[in-house]
Amino acid sequence: MSSTTTLIGFAATALAGYFAIMNPIANTATFVGITGKDDLDTKKAIARQSVLLAFAIIAVISVAGNLIFTVFDITLASLRITGGIVVFVIGYHMLQGAGAVAHSPSGSDIASSREAQLSVAVSPLAVPILAGPGTIATAMSFASGGWTHILISLLAFAVICLVTYVCFMRSDQLVAYLGQNGLNVMTRLMGLIVASIGVGMFLDGIGYKPTG
Repeated sequence: MSSTTTLIGFAATALAGYFAIMNPIANTATFVGITGKDDLDTKKAIARQSVLLAFAIIAVISVAGNLIFTVFDITLASLRITGGIVVFVIGYHMLQGAGAVAHSPSGSDIASSREAQLSVAVSPLAVPILAGPGTIATAMSFASGGWTHILISLLAFAVICLVTYVCFMRSDQLVAYLGQNGLNVMTRLMGLIVASIGVGMFLDGIGYKPTG
């Protein structure tokens, strides 16, 4: 009985942890900023691919994370520094009201191939926004308890991925509710938050601990 209670508690912790790290509601505003000029079918494809890819990355990291990091000589600090820089650049461009500049295909790319539009599902949506250094670190931590914990952790992450997908699919309602001006304000506000998260990742990577 105590073992079952412990596993239930772990599952609740995993759900809360992944929700806090991924923050589906906040990421919906980022999704809107990235896909604002895309048609509905493209938005659906981007949402689906980004969530599935994020889940695949976390599944691989959970099962073979330590091995991958060792083979390629990657440290969590270097991952946080690189991810922090990328996230900061995205946030900076969102603050300028040009969220697509940092991470969307150019007009010529879009004209030449729909694949260029779908590429944002890989970066920045799947990596580093959904499956970034924080999510990876959380997954590796949850996976350290063995196969039972790995399975529970992946199930919890799948639930959060589903919540994220639903939020992305409701992004049009968000735009309709806020209006263009409201969306611009929200995009800039989210840009500030995203840039701050990027700075936080970078500072964690270099081992700086602010006192204030």
